[in-house]
Amino acid sequence: MSDKNFTITILVDKTPQEVFDAINNVRGWWSENIEGDTYELNAEFLYQYKDVHVCKMKITELIPDKKIVWHVMENHFSFTNDKSEWKDNYIVFDIITKENQTQLRFSQYGLTPANECFNVCNDAWTDYISNSLRNLIMYSKGQPTPKDEDGELNEALINKWKLNENKNANDFSFSFESSKSPEIVFKILLNVRGWWSGLYGEKFEGSSKELNDEFEFIAGDGAHYSKQKLIESEPNKKIVWLVADSNLNFLKQPDEWTNTKIRFDISEHAGKTKITFTHQGLVPQIECYNGCTNAWTQYLKNLSNKIK
Repeated sequence: MSDKNFTITILVDKTPQEVFDAINNVRGWWSENIEGDTYELNAEFLYQYKDVHVCKMKITELIPDKKIVWHVMENHFSFTNDKSEWKDNYIVFDIITKENQTQLRFSQYGLTPANECFNVCNDAWTDYISNSLRNLIMYSKGQPTPKDEDGELNEALINKWKLNENKNANDFSFSFESSKSPEIVFKILLNVRGWWSGLYGEKFEGSSKELNDEFEFIAGDGAHYSKQKLIESEPNKKIVWLVADSNLNFLKQPDEWTNTKIRFDISEHAGKTKITFTHQGLVPQIECYNGCTNAWTQYLKNLSNKIK
């Protein structure tokens, strides 16, 4: 720890990629009370611990296997005189190869002994990084703060800090309703082989049951190849896959799907379960938009008929 900024370093027997992936799984090591995208450059997410601490982060650097930077855009502490003490701090994760190991250096630029929250924040970050994040990296199981239903993130906070303003209104979206419970719908959606099939000779390799699982999807005798990674899985509420790789060989730019996201939001509405599908990044400006949205519409209509 320097005189100016809080820093802590850990060394693990894992690859830089494994460390990078674990850091981005913020719900897996920091808190389950997080709303928003934690995997994409310029994305914003909101952290909340009851009414004690609420902050809004923006991902300002995301260099695979090397560096992640969050900018603290807003902050509220209930226990300090200066409620916004973290505001405009930068939280930095540096990933460095050390012979056969990987070093992670965590720094919060702006968190100094002069801050009223310093002792509390020092202890909290030390535990989260040295224990929870280390365990997530090493054993795929962190110890994040669990979801607190009473302190669960609410729409008023999300709107107050404009968490949703980066969502693209042009992303392809499709909604429908089901008489089945959110729990049943969630299980059906995770079984991608059961609904993303039946049209173009689809083939699957891999799994999509647990967080960070990956599966490959091939259709049209190889005309479409994509690899999906399960990056968010909130039981009975939300599923998000990141398209980690893609090759649509009928396009001028075959990797158009790469780094897009396939998302299902599940909610209860007027006694039914509402399912909203969004392919984030599938927008009218890209070549495959018409063909891909037509295919998605067919798959989703078939799915809605199956789970009415």
